[in-house]
Amino acid sequence: MPMPANDWSLETLAVRAGQMRSQFNEHSEALYLTSSFVFHNAAQAAARFSGAEEGMVYARFTNPTVTMMQSRLAVLEEAEACVATASGMAAIMSTVMALMKSGEHIVSSRSIFGATQQLFGTILARFGIETTYIDSTDSAAFAAALRPNTRLLFIETPSNPLTEVLDIAALAAVAHTGGVLLVVDNCFCSPALQQPLKLGADLVIHSATKYLDGQGRVLGGAVCGPKTLTDEVFKFLRTAGPAISPFNAWIILKGMETLLLRMKQQSANALELAQWLEQQPQVARVYYPGLSSHPQHALAMKQQSSGGAIVAFEVKGEREAAWRVVDNCRLLSITANLGDTKTTITHPASTTHGRISPEARAASGIKEGLLRIAVGLESPRDLEMDIERGLKA
Repeated sequence: MPMPANDWSLETLAVRAGQMRSQFNEHSEALYLTSSFVFHNAAQAAARFSGAEEGMVYARFTNPTVTMMQSRLAVLEEAEACVATASGMAAIMSTVMALMKSGEHIVSSRSIFGATQQLFGTILARFGIETTYIDSTDSAAFAAALRPNTRLLFIETPSNPLTEVLDIAALAAVAHTGGVLLVVDNCFCSPALQQPLKLGADLVIHSATKYLDGQGRVLGGAVCGPKTLTDEVFKFLRTAGPAISPFNAWIILKGMETLLLRMKQQSANALELAQWLEQQPQVARVYYPGLSSHPQHALAMKQQSSGGAIVAFEVKGEREAAWRVVDNCRLLSITANLGDTKTTITHPASTTHGRISPEARAASGIKEGLLRIAVGLESPRDLEMDIERGLKA
């Protein structure tokens, strides 16, 4: 990099940060498709494997393309370091397995992704890690749930799919007073809209599959934070192997170049769509942090630069009515993925949160009439026309 990163704006860093050029001095970042790397001699091989000498060893845990992706994301999140993983769920699993042991405890917001609930409530429980879910946005409720064996306080903000917004700074104070780490899933905002580390979080989790790629092409995940913590995640990844492929890292690296442009426009489109949905008689409620009607609107506008690109809404008539809206879409893609330039629509109760119990869904506020739209780059008016067909049905 020709000048210190702190001299550049976020838009410039998204395009330039982390680039390493080979002896060929290529302009676009190189894609290194190799499983291993050759050493000059036996002594260098030993030094690389032991960690005494920095450098590439084996693509499960070292690769130049992956290093560039990690470096760029770390700069965007204003983190000391970043570890890339095979998926967002691999990032969460790696963080927990690296930093916790049997007999320890997680305090988590209730309103989190369904697969994360499955990981915490079913898989980690088998290994002696217990999770307490908090059904409130009040930081005092999180403080009351802390125990002597609590290791992590885990939140999504905004949450999936109800866009519940939690006060990161307040929860960082709760966590640090209790001697625990605050981990924030920043998937919905990305560093384009929110930087949790600046608000006091200890680690930031990403499903890079979503907005960091931005075009629905590959899977990836990441953990960002201080090296003292990310080094532990790296040690787990090196041994357990939930590694990102160099090709996927390259796609995500290139996706970050347009991250701020996409998030700005998609957020503007989402706000317009949310305002329109509030006026529809078939809609019982709209969940979008950019609306003044959102319970945490003021907080969202304080810690985010916009409301984001996710809009959730409840239709009158439960599952039958919700499915009718979905089935009448001709433009919106019926898929559970989000973060794409193409707008997607899904019914969370039967897809993203379909594997958790009906009681857990009810506790999370996932009603049968709820729909989630991840707004893309199409004309908002075209999206409205497509949804209106289903609402009228």
